[in-house]
Amino acid sequence: MTGQTASVAGSSVSLMVAPVLAVTQLDATTSEVAWLTFAGQLPPALLALHAGALADRSPKQKQMIAGDLVSAGAVATLPAAAALGELTLMQLMTVTVVQSAAKVLHDAAAISFLPSLVDRALVQRSNSRVGALFAVAATAGSHLGAALTALLDPARALLADVGSYLISASCTARIQSPPADEAAGGKRHLHREISAGLRYVHRDTRLATLTLVNASTSFALALLNTLWALYLLRTLAMSPTAFGVTLGIGTLGAVVGAWSAPSLARRFGPGPMMLTALALTPLTQIPVLLASPGLAWQVGIGAALVGQLACASAVGTTQRSIRQVVTNSDMQGRMQAASTWLTSSSRPLAALLAGALGTWLGVRPTLGIGACLLLIPLAVFARSSLRALREMPDPTPRPTRKGELAAPPPTPAPQGGPSVPRPVHTDEESHERAGKGDAP
Repeated sequence: MTGQTASVAGSSVSLMVAPVLAVTQLDATTSEVAWLTFAGQLPPALLALHAGALADRSPKQKQMIAGDLVSAGAVATLPAAAALGELTLMQLMTVTVVQSAAKVLHDAAAISFLPSLVDRALVQRSNSRVGALFAVAATAGSHLGAALTALLDPARALLADVGSYLISASCTARIQSPPADEAAGGKRHLHREISAGLRYVHRDTRLATLTLVNASTSFALALLNTLWALYLLRTLAMSPTAFGVTLGIGTLGAVVGAWSAPSLARRFGPGPMMLTALALTPLTQIPVLLASPGLAWQVGIGAALVGQLACASAVGTTQRSIRQVVTNSDMQGRMQAASTWLTSSSRPLAALLAGALGTWLGVRPTLGIGACLLLIPLAVFARSSLRALREMPDPTPRPTRKGELAAPPPTPAPQGGPSVPRPVHTDEESHERAGKGDAP
């Protein structure tokens, strides 16, 4: 928890500082901002499945530490180049690609590690507390990024992210790994394991639905996030400090959403709660689309961001818990990877589309299109049986023998709603760190 919290805080510094660096110091155009976002979103689409399979076959701690150290080394080159007066947009894009690839490696192991550290009956509560803590860390990181940018400059502010990766690696090395996390021996075929993971998701109705919801949400949010910094910094004339503060205040919504998700799920049912949150998300974009320069609108945008991230966090922690409790321990990494791969594959396309539409139609109309796209995941979820799910699934999946994908027994129909089939094959997950809904 300590290491991951430090890493989230550091990543939030970069999340706030990198676009400021590109727009204010490297004079990035609309299309260049879109290409920068595209570069960061490409590695998850290409590497997620392999990273998930590796997480299931090798000690997760080593994979997490390797990702942290590679990220620290890559980000450290940016302030070094800036100090020498040699920083370019191409270097920023290259570092973004390397850092994103290392993050895929790290997160595939980190998310699938949690169910091995707590009893499965406590997974939802654990995800809720982890999500709330990460949201606080993200808020602190955004404020820290704004402060460091004002006191130093954007490039040197990135040193905070370098330090956070080193803290994360150090803490991860001290975790006493459960025996179940150790890799099984014998000859194994990576591509066969990847295929088994994809089948595991495809054959489960709930996970297939949640994956489609996540992918469509991810596409819409990626389109919005591509032009978010450009819109606030240029169209609405926000200062870098105000931009960071707005992100920081908005991220507090993720704390509320994550912390309240278990109680809301118990009171209203996981299905109705997620359906309501998905319905509210498009409405939170209205103040952003109507905004004009000025302090009052900056406050309104911050409030809208609070609502958006509260909904995203409540949905994220709940559906993450559903996936984890119904997935066998030897499939956790591939379950995560299948979701990450599908949702991440949509983001580079959304970034390119945002750049094209932003150049052709303008930034504000493009953001309006992104807001309308948020209606798609709502429609997908509303048409599924998950909308009436009144209780969390049985947290005791049946173990499988190596190489098998046996179907667990059916789950009884939940009280107050229709029967939702027990996973026949499960595989999915997302590590939605605060702020991006990266979903989602």
